[in-house]
Amino acid sequence: MDTIGVIAEPDHAVFGRVAERLAARGFEVRFFEPGEPIDDGTVAGLAALVNGRLRRRSLAALRTADRRGVETWNGFLPSTALSSRLVAHRALEAVGCDVPDVRVAAGDGDSGAASDGRYVARGLYDWDPPAGADRLLYRERVGDDAVHQKYYAVDDGVETHVTAVQVKSELIGDDSVICEADVAVQRATRVRELLDRFGARALAVEFVEDGDDAYAVDVDAAPSFVGAGMDRHVADSMASLTTIGA
Repeated sequence: MDTIGVIAEPDHAVFGRVAERLAARGFEVRFFEPGEPIDDGTVAGLAALVNGRLRRRSLAALRTADRRGVETWNGFLPSTALSSRLVAHRALEAVGCDVPDVRVAAGDGDSGAASDGRYVARGLYDWDPPAGADRLLYRERVGDDAVHQKYYAVDDGVETHVTAVQVKSELIGDDSVICEADVAVQRATRVRELLDRFGARALAVEFVEDGDDAYAVDVDAAPSFVGAGMDRHVADSMASLTTIGA
């Protein structure tokens, strides 16, 4: 029996249901608590490893998986690259997305960038909270109060499926899903290209409309797929990583 490791809570809103689908196909699914270390021997014994939460120790497990030849959704390189907000910003720009202006803080912070309210401070990396102002990136404020659209993409081994959902902006403290949204062909094409360029199997990109403009503002290298209604595609994707599902 192939065992698929998933770094997420066992009662995760999506991965819990996906685990049930995989169990019905003959897989064993083993959940690992996000942020907890996973020893090399455990990783080596898996048929595949899926990371559902960005943590330093999750990235370490992905690096071990790459070294041991264990298949992953997104390996160490795409996960770390896309978790760097500056790299992700440039990558979105490279695939044709409009992006807001960003600037990296100086060693003592760039208070001038935020003092007039036109920029919001974020960590340079999309994992554990930043330790200080020397690790901040300032992003131009766009559509803070607008409804954002999150595009989820997953490669099931045959094709890449894309679904969009409307979410509230995380900048106002709540990124909860509102409803499914229509998928814009151009945005979906760019999300697929981003996934292909980084050799990833799953990711999410957040878009926001600000007046007449639409910006890509964020990339998630460990997407939750909450609200996307993609349980079957996610299960197919995880299964395709293994010998049984190949």
